[in-house]
Amino acid sequence: MSNDFAIKVEKLSKRYRIGLKEEMHDTLGGALASWIKSPFSNFSRLQKLSKFGEKDDGEDIIWALKDVSFNVKHGEVVGIIGRNGAGKSTLLKILSHITEPTSGRAIINGRVSSLLEVGTGFHPELTGRENIYLNGTILGMSKREVDSKFDEIVAFSEIGKFLDTPVKRYSSGMGVRLAFAVAAHLEPEILVVDEVLAVGDTAFQKKCLGRMGDVAREGRTVLFVSHNMGAIEDLCKRAILIQEGYITEDSLPKEVVSHYLGDAFTSTNGVYDFSHHPARPSKCQPLIKKVILRTPGGAPTNTFYPDDHVQAEFWIEPTSIIREPRVAFSIEDHLGRRILTAASYFSGKSLPDFDGPTKVICNLPQLNLGSGKYLISVSIATKYTGLLDLVDSAASIEIGWRNNYGSGEPYFAVYGPVLVESDWEIKS
Repeated sequence: MSNDFAIKVEKLSKRYRIGLKEEMHDTLGGALASWIKSPFSNFSRLQKLSKFGEKDDGEDIIWALKDVSFNVKHGEVVGIIGRNGAGKSTLLKILSHITEPTSGRAIINGRVSSLLEVGTGFHPELTGRENIYLNGTILGMSKREVDSKFDEIVAFSEIGKFLDTPVKRYSSGMGVRLAFAVAAHLEPEILVVDEVLAVGDTAFQKKCLGRMGDVAREGRTVLFVSHNMGAIEDLCKRAILIQEGYITEDSLPKEVVSHYLGDAFTSTNGVYDFSHHPARPSKCQPLIKKVILRTPGGAPTNTFYPDDHVQAEFWIEPTSIIREPRVAFSIEDHLGRRILTAASYFSGKSLPDFDGPTKVICNLPQLNLGSGKYLISVSIATKYTGLLDLVDSAASIEIGWRNNYGSGEPYFAVYGPVLVESDWEIKS
């Protein structure tokens, strides 16, 4: 078999039966462990597990991946994109030997370092220092090899003060810092990174992206899952789009990103139905049913012009009372990079509790955006329990051009998305 590839995936499929807890790991061993903890409550789940595989389909069967095939060459940097629940994380877990596939196979040629979620591979009772050496051992490195990288890892993570503190006491941001530093510096031949960098601050995200670029330039392979389309275009030479468990496109990042974001809901009348939107994370409740965008005159539309007053109307249907609700509305550019966010809590005023169907209206007095296509995101959260519903980069709007400056000069996208007034004069 030729070894000119780093990753070879052949007809990979993964299915789950709804109702089986993830802690069971789809194995009889997991079921027995759960049985020991709570034999009676797990009896019905064990019955389900014993029948797992009898039928290929059914209402309680979902396919996270279906017949996925692709190759990744040594030194190639590949971006994996797709909506929440499309199967991206499942694919990376299989490639990292965390989850077994239902069928098909994945062949890995090289040492894999994975960062799939906060604290992956860390023992919570061990200190940061001890976990660095533990991860190095797992990757097959000697103590001397880890020693040679140790100072670099600590410096990159910026948590030297807490190095001898058990990682169970780390914040999520600290965990990500150390986890990425370990994954990226212990000389992996293949670096697999899921969308965990969103936990860190902006400066650290840029630092991580720069490090992944360094890893790629060193001739190593990088598999990168992200919702940051700008990072996908900048870092990757190739992108794969996964939709509902299938690979639907495998091409240059610019082309794949364009098609992916082109799937954002469009509307000719400014009314967006979010009841069953595919961009909603699986953990979120479908509370935001509809969003209506209106002109200054109150007419629904999806086309606006610079300096327009925009009214965003949210139709929310809570399943129970929502106390201290927080509603937010964001606009992103064509790559999904956030330009502005309007949130109810920014105004310093608290919204009343939502105890039934509620209509919330947000007014943007002036839309200082250049012409082009933009994306919108909406969310609702509470002060106490956090995010309840999110539909991210979910719908598109158009900003037209008109002679805003009175000069007749067009304002192209290359000038940037934000319009500003400026005054010019000459003084000798």
